[in-house]
Amino acid sequence: MLALILLSIGWVLLYRFTNPPITATMLGDIVAGRGAERKWMSLDEIDRDMVRAVIGGEDAKYCAHSGFDWDAISDAARRNASGGRIRGGSTISQQTAKNAFLWQGGGYVRKGMEAWFTFLIEQLWGKRRIMEVYLNVAETGIGTYGVNAGAQRYYGHDASAMTRVEAARLAAVLPLPKGREAIAPRGFTKRYGNTITARIGTIARDGLDACVYQGVTPPRDRTPPPSRKPTSLPGADVETATPPPPPPRQVLEQLPAEPEPIVEPQPTEIVPAPEPEPLDQPPPDQPDNSV
Repeated sequence: MLALILLSIGWVLLYRFTNPPITATMLGDIVAGRGAERKWMSLDEIDRDMVRAVIGGEDAKYCAHSGFDWDAISDAARRNASGGRIRGGSTISQQTAKNAFLWQGGGYVRKGMEAWFTFLIEQLWGKRRIMEVYLNVAETGIGTYGVNAGAQRYYGHDASAMTRVEAARLAAVLPLPKGREAIAPRGFTKRYGNTITARIGTIARDGLDACVYQGVTPPRDRTPPPSRKPTSLPGADVETATPPPPPPRQVLEQLPAEPEPIVEPQPTEIVPAPEPEPLDQPPPDQPDNSV
């Protein structure tokens, strides 16, 4: 028992400084012939809205608990006892422990081991490393792991710059990655993605992701790049060329303005002044009768 405890502690410490090379879930997909596509991306490069999306969709109290959300666990236990679809109350820390060190499926043995590894990563990794590993090992599609590979699969660009809608829809896929699609989602996935999109703003406003970036400079907002997926006209073999962007305002202002037409002055016609008329004078032969 002591050897197992020391081995688990050493394993967790190893993954604090090195990235997990493979997980049990990945091995299962490889054996099943589905493959395991993953492109690791550091947390410094991942868009912050992606972090906010998984917090809003999976664990709103991520920065407030120490690995276990007891309110969510008790609420899930009450709902499961009443029958219907089984719901879980796992935090991001618990899911990271399961994905990185254990296997999928239930059972009390695995749940007990999950609780132990959750305690270890909370103590030895911290919130930032837990989030980084989670975003890179979580299943985001059939044979696809990590948000970076998921973003490239669904949107044609990496996870360094994402819109809120893209991040929210990718987060909505996480609970059931083999049965949901982030492109043109329908039904519950679409509604859940819209809910997460609204939550991203709340998390940003209230700083509910602050523990992930504590002591580091958070990434600035990035403009999402255009999709790299080729677009072609129906029935055409040649891809349509992207039209060049319009010139920036600064360039437009420097262009010479169109010269105004030159109007030549017309010669002014000189009109001679009229001669003054003579004053009224009495005839010379008549006497002046004026007084």
